[in-house]
Amino acid sequence: MKAEIIAVGTELLLGQIVNTNAQYLSQECAGLGIDVYFQTVVGDNEERVRTALTIARGRADLIICTGGLGPTMDDITRDVLAAHVGKGLVYDEDALRKIESYFQQRGVAMTENNRRQALKVEGAAPLANETGLAVGCALTHEGTHYMLLPGPPRELKPMFAKYATRWLRSVMGDQMPLHSHIMKFAGIGESALEDRLIDLIREQSDPTIAPYAKEGEVMIRLATKAGDKETAETKLFAVRAKIMERVGDHVYAEEDVGLETAVLRLLTSRGETLSLAESCTGGMIADTITGIPGSSAALAGGVVCYTNAVKHKVLGIPMELLEGDNAPGAISEQTAIELARSVRRLTDSHWGVSVTGVAGPAEAEGKPVGLVFIGIAGPNGNVKAYRHQLAGNRETVKVRAAKAALYRLWTNIRLA
Repeated sequence: MKAEIIAVGTELLLGQIVNTNAQYLSQECAGLGIDVYFQTVVGDNEERVRTALTIARGRADLIICTGGLGPTMDDITRDVLAAHVGKGLVYDEDALRKIESYFQQRGVAMTENNRRQALKVEGAAPLANETGLAVGCALTHEGTHYMLLPGPPRELKPMFAKYATRWLRSVMGDQMPLHSHIMKFAGIGESALEDRLIDLIREQSDPTIAPYAKEGEVMIRLATKAGDKETAETKLFAVRAKIMERVGDHVYAEEDVGLETAVLRLLTSRGETLSLAESCTGGMIADTITGIPGSSAALAGGVVCYTNAVKHKVLGIPMELLEGDNAPGAISEQTAIELARSVRRLTDSHWGVSVTGVAGPAEAEGKPVGLVFIGIAGPNGNVKAYRHQLAGNRETVKVRAAKAALYRLWTNIRLA
């Protein structure tokens, strides 16, 4: 079954809200074995909605429309679909009673236009709205399946999960659901990862291999259709094994979690703590870690040592190391080592991590933008420094430096 999602709403085209419904519906459809081939966004205009439905009917078995089911005149989706399939609109009595009861309980007079939210296409199966007022509906007409869902995600999601999914399964037949396995990578870029796996990617058929990248991390999603979980896992894990042979040292998780979560879990499982000395990242690493519930069990604290004065006064880094004609400077391997060692000692933590570098936009200490040094001080007394030459603007360099520091820490903890 091929599907198209049509989101109706001028506010989407104006960028006033983000179309998160399409993401949710695509994921849910994939789990049912329905392939979403197209996503369309159209404004609150009858002619353009009608055109979108006509185009979708020529290329999809299932058309899911979201939005435009409210009480006002610009909520036109149900009207246009009814005309599109040559049907009228009728009231769903259960929905109408709910709307009337809602206004009675509030002691507010119900305007006539609110009754529109109880309308559905004639002959369609109603989809109850447990968190709102507008009823959804689903029908099959001349071999094409249609579904109308409300726009607000808090209404759409429970309606789809409880009622729409049930209706879809009744008309789908023997569709096989999509099974997937996620692999998260760090310390390797998307292009380098693809180069290491290029033959597997070129030869893919089933399972499929889809890489996705964001700053400092790469994800691969393996996917296959199968009638049961056991069959799917047999196929997925055969490909996974080949990937692990080549780049397994960069796999930090096999679920969709961030690198900071993987680091926190590793520290917590070992009963160890972490402290941070952040210069160019300005506390970004601490912020990402403290965004995770339970992070207080592992993060002892940190220092945003942005200036040389703070590096010296708070962390005790000698000024002769930071400044002077022959000094290595604040942006150096030596300073990264001393910062990591000092913050670990200051907080009495198991691990100390430091980041110092040039975020830009101009060079500093005669060193180029993107040059970053990361220091890792471990519980065994060993201290290591890593040099990175990162690309991008100021914000990108900061994000990539934070991710690089987390990756270096994750690697060292695993090897300790």
